[in-house]
Amino acid sequence: MSTKRFIIGLGNPGPEYARTRHNIGFDVVDAVAARLRDVSFSRKGQSDVAEARWRGRHVGLAKPQTFMNRSGLAVEEIVRRHGLDKQDLLVVVDDIHLPFGRIRIRPSGGSGGHNGLEDIGDWLDGDDFPRLRFGIGAEFDQGRQSEYVLAPFDKEQQQELERLVAHARDAALAFVSDGLQTAMNRYNL
Repeated sequence: MSTKRFIIGLGNPGPEYARTRHNIGFDVVDAVAARLRDVSFSRKGQSDVAEARWRGRHVGLAKPQTFMNRSGLAVEEIVRRHGLDKQDLLVVVDDIHLPFGRIRIRPSGGSGGHNGLEDIGDWLDGDDFPRLRFGIGAEFDQGRQSEYVLAPFDKEQQQELERLVAHARDAALAFVSDGLQTAMNRYNL
């Protein structure tokens, strides 16, 4: 494991996708950047990337610009460019299998049908990379999943979103400073 950790939030580029359920990974990474202060993103390869320090550790932030279903290309590029092990990553992703606002941090696992995680697993030759799943719920009719994940959160959810994103931000920063196991123990409720 290197001394650098990377928090990678998945989402889709472009203003039409901003603040949608599928872009919660971008929202969490933006919240981390705001907490770190004086952090600015610049385009490096297939991702918008920023770097900073947190409690003595080097932390990278990334928002792949390849669209969700092609996230693996960007993540593999980050791993290669920065000489990272898969265990140095924390991939932040939306999850319809978790209730709204619940987070779950895991050291590895399957994609759960999430195309972004599936693509990362393909590019990294396995699903053995840490991830933070942010629950977006599954309040959609059969066949309407794409429409649901690409829609904004409803008004009641939006009222809770800032607090819940801050909770996920703190979990991601605990991964950076204290390690995966401590982050899991503290934030998996």
